[in-house]
Amino acid sequence: MSRPIRAHKEIKWAAALLVCLGTVSAVDWAGPAVARAASRDSLVGVLAELQPKIVKVYGAGGFRGLEAYQSGILISERGHVLTAWSYVLDTDEPTVVLDDGRKFPARLVGADPQLEIAVLKIDASGLAHFDLDEAVDATAGTRVLALSNLFGVAAAGEPVSAQHGVVSVRTRLDARRGTFDTPYHGPVYVIDAMTNNPGAAGGALVTFEGRLVGVLGKELRDARSSTWLNYAVPIGELREPVERILAGHPAADVKPEEQKPARPLTLARLGLVMVPEVLPRTPPYVDLVRGDSPAARAGLKPDDLVVMLNGRLIQSCQALREELARVDRDAAIRLSVMRGPQLLEFTIEGAQP
Repeated sequence: MSRPIRAHKEIKWAAALLVCLGTVSAVDWAGPAVARAASRDSLVGVLAELQPKIVKVYGAGGFRGLEAYQSGILISERGHVLTAWSYVLDTDEPTVVLDDGRKFPARLVGADPQLEIAVLKIDASGLAHFDLDEAVDATAGTRVLALSNLFGVAAAGEPVSAQHGVVSVRTRLDARRGTFDTPYHGPVYVIDAMTNNPGAAGGALVTFEGRLVGVLGKELRDARSSTWLNYAVPIGELREPVERILAGHPAADVKPEEQKPARPLTLARLGLVMVPEVLPRTPPYVDLVRGDSPAARAGLKPDDLVVMLNGRLIQSCQALREELARVDRDAAIRLSVMRGPQLLEFTIEGAQP
């Protein structure tokens, strides 16, 4: 299994990485041939070039064992960050920390709950970044580096963690449906590197030459064997969804001039009762579905988590009410909800009581 490579700003890149690499045998690097091919000097240069493209994301968490940090990658020189869609972002203003220690408040541009990705924006420019169009595919045996804010050790200006390993296989998570608790069932790279740790989600998987391959997935454990899956989602699966998020700004605030209907839709008319709002951003979980209501007839159930309404991202009970207030009471609506690991779509045709 792989071993983490770490470096700190107080030590020059070359010296730090040579010391770390000097403790790794040729066998650990998948054989003598690989060890000879992977020049230490070139790897030092690759990591030095990649580090500024990785960010640390801080937000909600800090209780019940939930870490308040994760990783992200810069995907534009104007400060767009691709990261994991998680509870860490369930805050009004997550914080993004760059490689040089600068901190920026971030706003959520949009998210795709099914792919478990989100795009943030910070007010910065001229940033080193990954070009998603230049990402490459990987095959079994491809040597890779996993860069992330592993265990939150890079809180300020320290470089993020780097782990080396290989792609074991490219497969589909739907082959394991019912085993892994995740809404995503598409292609993944299974990695021979311990990336399934707090803070790693949203980090970058790259080749030894520094070419972007994928985004590190969230912590995932087999419900039957309790084994952890180290995986990354290929950039090819994310490129178009990210472009849609950037083009459509699905999480942008509604313009002030947008007209509200004279008779808006309400939760009561749908037959939904949400959980009590004990926090300013209480997640929009369904507490009760009234019998023979539009919501009941559509198939909604208690404990469903509303994530989207008519294509707009919903992050709180308050946001759900505000979004319903922009819909006519007799209009059909589309609700996307998380039910356990499944993302389900419901259409409520004309919310007649």
